[in-house]
Amino acid sequence: MYQCLWTTLGDVRRSATGAGALAAVLFDRLGGRWIYRVHRSVYELSRGRLGHRSPFGPLLLLTTVGRRTGKPRTTPLLYMPEGDDFLVVASNGGRDEAPDWLRNLEVSIDARVRVGREVHSVRADVLRGPSADVLWPRLAVHHVGWRVYQQLTEREIPVVRLSRRD
Repeated sequence: MYQCLWTTLGDVRRSATGAGALAAVLFDRLGGRWIYRVHRSVYELSRGRLGHRSPFGPLLLLTTVGRRTGKPRTTPLLYMPEGDDFLVVASNGGRDEAPDWLRNLEVSIDARVRVGREVHSVRADVLRGPSADVLWPRLAVHHVGWRVYQQLTEREIPVVRLSRRD
């Protein structure tokens, strides 16, 4: 059932024009958060055997330190590999506010990622302006939803390069 749900959602989100784009936004805004929580739990409990692959593309688990609480916060994120680095997009589903994980990284650039069964310490580099603009054409092909989210908000959506430290 879990895989069937992801497959169905992937079919809806892959068509990011017209009704598909609307469906992607509605998914993120209305019901996506609980699905991401379940996905994160499955990913963690299986130690990466389940959860790395999704219909949208590969997912990693990013663990940051909460900027107010000091506690670890883990978020599943789509990523695009770039050599030994991982590129993630701080789209927050096209919302006007930045995602919490980005705000956490702006306070402390050190984090951890789980990519499948591997766990790595990483250092974050938040890219904006020309540095991010160069990457956007490839990112938009990798996951068309990121382009849609940029159209939904006035804020510049940053790209974050997560570079392995180990």
